[in-house]
Amino acid sequence: MKILLDTNIIIHREANKVVKDDIGILFNWLDRLKFEKCVHPITSEEIERNPNKETVKTMNIKLGNYNILKTVAPLNGQIEAIGKKFDLSINDKNDTQLLNEVYSDRVDFLITEDNKIHHKAKALGISNRVFRIDSFLEKVTAENPALVDYKVLSVKKEYFGNVDLKDTFFDSFREDYVGFDQWFNRKSDEIAYVCYNEGVLAAFLFIKLEREQESYLDITPTLDKKRRLKIGTLKVISNGFKIGERFLKIVFDNAVRYRVQEIYVTIFDKRPEQARLISLLEEFGFRYHGIKQTASGSEKVYKRNLWPEANRSNPKSTFPRLSKQANVFLIPIKPEYHTELLPDSKLNTESAVDFVENEPHRNAISKIYVSHSPTRLLAPGDIIVFYRTGGIYKGVATTIGIVENVVDGIPSFDELLQLCRKRTVLKPEELLGYWNRNPLSRPFVINFLYAFSFRRRITLREMLDEKILPNMDAVKTITQIEPANLSKLIKLAGV
Repeated sequence: MKILLDTNIIIHREANKVVKDDIGILFNWLDRLKFEKCVHPITSEEIERNPNKETVKTMNIKLGNYNILKTVAPLNGQIEAIGKKFDLSINDKNDTQLLNEVYSDRVDFLITEDNKIHHKAKALGISNRVFRIDSFLEKVTAENPALVDYKVLSVKKEYFGNVDLKDTFFDSFREDYVGFDQWFNRKSDEIAYVCYNEGVLAAFLFIKLEREQESYLDITPTLDKKRRLKIGTLKVISNGFKIGERFLKIVFDNAVRYRVQEIYVTIFDKRPEQARLISLLEEFGFRYHGIKQTASGSEKVYKRNLWPEANRSNPKSTFPRLSKQANVFLIPIKPEYHTELLPDSKLNTESAVDFVENEPHRNAISKIYVSHSPTRLLAPGDIIVFYRTGGIYKGVATTIGIVENVVDGIPSFDELLQLCRKRTVLKPEELLGYWNRNPLSRPFVINFLYAFSFRRRITLREMLDEKILPNMDAVKTITQIEPANLSKLIKLAGV
């Protein structure tokens, strides 16, 4: 397999100072899977333009570790059309040539952190072959479970004072923020969310409740008086396990719990990891607000109204808002898959130790459910209630999700495998069993957002007694229920 690496990846890898903690994980996987690491001649040209001749000399020596493409593919007509639409500079045109190598099948994949390249890849229909570091790591960890050696990767609450401030994980914060160590030490008795990968700090989140009297004089334009949740400190080292989405779910859960009106974050955008975080936040409805002036410089401010009008066509942008106009469906899920896919909906009888966050599908907000049900007319924004099967007293409704989209008419098993990678509990051999079960009625895929877990589980017996369901057959397959019955269910569940 040939992997083409963008200039930004090479520079991060070969820089004298590590500026991306996840770069080592990426190259470790490339070596273990014996991928051929390729560089486009344009990368050499871009490095040559660096005014520091010593840096150029050093980088040219290091390029000897890569396979520089001997020939380049002639520009495809589709590529030229995309270039005319997107390219405004020499760098843009160079990036288009990188995509041309993928489009022309001279290389298998491209890894880049450049947003514009990803937009062009989407327009060309080759997004499944153009990756960011984190999305590539998600791909290889999902496809090579036997090679994954992360024994424990769990998010937990921890006092600041119990976290090692000397850890190199915090070096980027020290560089970005004047007095970071002093600030951190003053927080010693406050709580943060942390994630360790075999004893090494891999992610850190600090959130803060701010009340109406909070001052925002250092933010332009200023924020009006509202009850808010501030994402104070957030950093995630990419490792293929979607910890960023896991932390974002924690942010939303806390925002709902504290009944805030708005969430906001202040963030620099001078590092690739920060740009990636901004991209994730924007995906979930955060929008640029303005600038915060600090002793460390100007940070960007992004904010998100927690309860906007539900956007049924793009429910992620208004997550976790539910639409009153949406249809509601009950979906059965077997016990052996339930908590694996919906870990926050774990039953009290299940051990938390068995469900640490060491699988991408456990951490993701966006998840996948695969079904053969004859009921397939679910639409974006529709509401789904997950029912953990188990009979009249042990079967329970546990979770609310929001449909992102439905994919039916899947042409091949390989396509099904690609759709389900990273976000489903089903292993490839189980998906193959689903695919072959009925050749006349292939399975379809529901992409959904994991929105709410019930505080109190509602048994099948209760749902029948409360007339939420008409009969026991309703839980055998995907069944539409009345919106009024969803309201009953939510009240019983204490959501």
